Amino acid sequence: QESGELVVADALKACAAEADGLTVTTRVEQSTGAEFLIEASKDADLLVVGRRGHGGFLALVMGSLAQQVAAHAHCPVVVVGPA
Repeated sequence: QESGELVVADALKACAAEADGLTVTTRVEQSTGAEFLIEASKDADLLVVGRRGHGGFLALVMGSLAQQVAAHAHCPVVVVGPA
């Protein structure tokens, strides 16, 4: 939990200038599936998920969790790959 919160804090610092005027809400959760993110998307304007892309051709584009979330979310989804 603490490690995840540090990663989120660092990411917010890195994009603070571009996020000026936006309301950004973050939450670190431990979950094994996409259900939590899909449920959370009901109250969101935008959902941003990362991808690791392990295994298979589709993983070159996005991972299975990102694919599930993008297909079933209740708001727009941005899938961010490794830098």
